[in-house]
Parts: sequence; C-alpha cells; structure tokens
Amino acid sequence: MAIHGRKMMIPGFIIFLVGFFSFQICSSSDAILYESFEESFEGRWIVSEKDEYNGVWKLSKSEGHDDHGLLVSEKARKYAIVKELDQALDLKDKTIALQFEVRLQNGLECGGAYLKYLRPQEAGWIAKEFDNESPYSIMFGPDKCGSTNKVHFILKHKNPKSGEYVEHHLKSPPSVPSDKLTHVYTAVLTPDNEVRILVDGEEKKKANFLSSDDFEPPLIPAKTISDPNDKKPEDWDERAKIPDPDAVKPDDWDEDAPMEIEDEEAVKPEGWLDDEPEEVDDPEATKPEDWVDEEDGEWEAPKIDNPKCETAPGCGEWKKPMKKNPAYKGKWDAPLIDNPNYKGIWKPQEIPNPDYFEIEKPDFEPIAAIGIEIWTMQDGILFDNILIAADEKVAESYRQSAWKPKFEVEKEKQEAEEATAGHSDGLSDFQKKIFDVLYKIADLPFLSSYHSKIIELIEKGEKQPNITIGVLVSIVVVILTVLFRILFGGKKRPVASNSEPTTAAAAPESSDNQGSGNEKDDESEKEDASAPPPRRRPARREN
Repeated sequence: MAIHGRKMMIPGFIIFLVGFFSFQICSSSDAILYESFEESFEGRWIVSEKDEYNGVWKLSKSEGHDDHGLLVSEKARKYAIVKELDQALDLKDKTIALQFEVRLQNGLECGGAYLKYLRPQEAGWIAKEFDNESPYSIMFGPDKCGSTNKVHFILKHKNPKSGEYVEHHLKSPPSVPSDKLTHVYTAVLTPDNEVRILVDGEEKKKANFLSSDDFEPPLIPAKTISDPNDKKPEDWDERAKIPDPDAVKPDDWDEDAPMEIEDEEAVKPEGWLDDEPEEVDDPEATKPEDWVDEEDGEWEAPKIDNPKCETAPGCGEWKKPMKKNPAYKGKWDAPLIDNPNYKGIWKPQEIPNPDYFEIEKPDFEPIAAIGIEIWTMQDGILFDNILIAADEKVAESYRQSAWKPKFEVEKEKQEAEEATAGHSDGLSDFQKKIFDVLYKIADLPFLSSYHSKIIELIEKGEKQPNITIGVLVSIVVVILTVLFRILFGGKKRPVASNSEPTTAAAAPESSDNQGSGNEKDDESEKEDASAPPPRRRPARREN
C-alpha cells in the first residue's frame, strides 16, 4: 500500500501543476470573482462574530492533493463567513455563472454545504454581523438531512405589489452525490429567464423563472383565486349516488345465515384413530435430578407428535369440516342509484387575484457578497474554487483546469483502494454488522450440530458480498428448522439438554481439566462447585 501511495502522488502532483498553470490562460478579467484558497483567507474573508457561530474555519489541503480549500473543521457547529465583492454585481439581462466545489470528506448525513449570494443591506454592509437573517438574492448548493436530499436553488424575489421578499424554491432539484469525492456545482442564469443546474458539468435541471411548474411559489401569482368569503349552500348535495329509497329487502333474504356450515356429506376417513391423542409424552424425557417439586412444581414430560398418527389420516375426535353456506347473503343494503339532486363537488367561485401582477423578467437583486452560513453535524466539508463569471465558457474552463484533474485523481485512488482491498474490506459497514451477528448466532449451544454448516455459509457470503441477503436467508432457514425440531418434535432430545451447562460439576471429568498448576483457577473452580446449581426448567404444557 505504501508503494502504491507513492505512485499515486506523482501523477497527482503533475496534474496539479498542469491545472495550476492552465489557470494562467484565463485572465483575471474573465472571472468577476474567483477564490482558490491557495493563500490565507484572513483579511479577504470575514468570520461572523455572532455568538452562535462558533465553528472554526481552517485552510486545509484536500486529502490526496496539494490544493487547499476552506474547511468545516468540527461537528455539530454553526459556521458563518463572508467575502465582499469589490463592486455589487447587477444580474439583470446578463448571463451569469455561479460555480463552486465541495468535497464531503466524511460524507454528509445532516447538514448544508451551500453558498448564499448576498444582496446589499439597507443599513449598510456589516460583514462581521453576517448571520441567518442577512438578506440574500440566491442560495445555491447541496443540502442533505433526513428526507431532504437536494441541490438547492432558491431565488429571493421582491414582490412588486407588497414590497416583501419571497423565497422561490426550484421544484424537483437534483440530488446530492453520495460519495466522498470533490464535486463541482454550477448554476447558469441567462437573459431569457432560464436557469440551468449542472453537477460536474452535466446538466441536471433546466427551469424557467416565470413558470409556475418550475418554482414554488411561482414568481407570477395566479390571475384568479378562490373567493375566501364564498360558502357552500346548506342544500348543496355532493353525493353522486344514493341508496334507492323505493328498494325493499326480499322476503327470502336471511341476514342471520352463517357464512359457513358443516358439510353434512363429509364422511370420516377410513383408519381415523379416534382414541389416539395428537400428542403424547416424550418417552425419552426424564425428570432432571435437581428438580424439586415443592419449588418447581409438578414435573411433566414435554409433548411430541404421536408417532401412531404419522401413518393414519388423523387422530382424536373427528368433526365434520365446514363449507361455504350457499344461503349466506350477508347484510342487505339498498342498491345505489343516481342522485337526482347531485350538484357536483362544491368549490368556491373564482375571483380576480388582488395580488396578481405580470413581469417579463425577474427583478434580480444585485450580489454584494458571497457567504457560507450553515449548521451541520458533519466535519470535513471542504469548499474550493468559488467562481462568478459572466460567461458560461469561463466556468467550463475552470471545471476542466481546476476540478477535473482533481476529481480524476480522487476517483483513480478510490478505485485502486477498492481493487486492492481484501474481501472483508469490500463489505459495507451494514454488511459487516450482519456477519458479526451471524457469527454470534453460529456459536449458540443449540446450533452446535449445525455450526460448521452455518460457518460455511457465512464465509461464502463474506467472499461474495453481493449474495449476503441470500446467505442470510439460508442461515435463518437453518435456525428456524432447528428451533422447530426442538420445540415441536423431530429429533428427540432429553429436556435437560436444551439448557446450557452452568457449572463445572455438571460437565464430565477429563484429564485435560486436572493438574493445571494454576492455583487461582483451582480456587475459582472450588468456589463454583460449592455454589448451588441454578434450576433448569423444561417447558411445561399449559393446562
């Protein structure tokens, strides 16, 4: 593994150099803002001084690279940091590409890894007071917790009638990649009211800002709304069908007739053993020597299937079987007919929406700063290569030069580790837990006769993780079969054998247990032997 690691570092370093120098091809004028975190972020990024934001930001190398990023360093913390633009960016009638990279080095179970593109504050910008209430224009990026798993795109748009800012959420956004590699997220806003969401350069979603099918709530309200003052009339009948008021129950309709009756034509099978019980006492069972009737109650031998019944059609009292009653009709109900008074499902009447307005384009607020304001249960979240560009091709060039070489190194390393790992390392954490439980099951005393078979199945499953479910089912079938035989018959065993041996005195003596030379162990054995053995109670039949 050490040799392999050195081999991986050489091409990784070369790719990093190629990527670094290829950055020089893009002039600084191509990007409105670009942050690579190659130098200290202090002075350029301002950490919030609000008390609740106690997460510590660090500059860190991405695992396996010489490339630095901004790191979420601790779990279960709130983080807030912001960078002001030199000049507020007007988004109207322009193509704007918003792009950044995130690597979830420890996965993401519950937390966000999105960016907020902040609009100017009315009272002036105070970066050190950045928090959840700071006004933003766009929120974009991955978020995952519980049932939430999406790449957010939220536009905060000013309602021209009310003057209030409303959050408009993209419907059916893409999901967050589940691996631990670096991924690049891109949102492209165009003058024709479209937004496209790309993950690793691949378009995952296209939407129109003015379409009610793409944003919730829609930017343009509905022209009409239900009249809030309209009420359903008391005589409004919404029943499409009603019981026929003229219908009468037939005279021969017996509601009390049972569903099943005895089959009078049935005949007792030949050879039926009326005087033989279905179960008998196990003749091989013996009362344990340590059984005390005064304490344990009267001992009864466990029951087994009557062997005489195995070759007979049946034992015990014979009763005629039940059959479906041809006279059974159940409770009578009047048939349904069309309701002559049916008026349909009532709905309030539509009236013009007093809040309706029309716009030809979204009224985007300028972007004055970029902020990361998150609460997360995960550490190891690494942000890198934050970009705002006025040309989609610029975003593509940065993906090719900054993200793609890094991603390919990570992916190659991951594939190599998976290929060289042993079969046990190839199992998921969930599969490993399953096999740990199965090994413990195999060691249960009452499965001793099947121990080798169960171990064989378990080992087979470990070598072929894709059939672990089948292996698990096989083992469960074996265990259930053994339990069925023990509880309901099959191989006859003395009752006492169902209990685990509890003392050394109960086990047969052997030369291996004598003359050990360990005085401490000998004293322990004497103490154990002097203690009264616990009671072993075989199952008794309930009266």
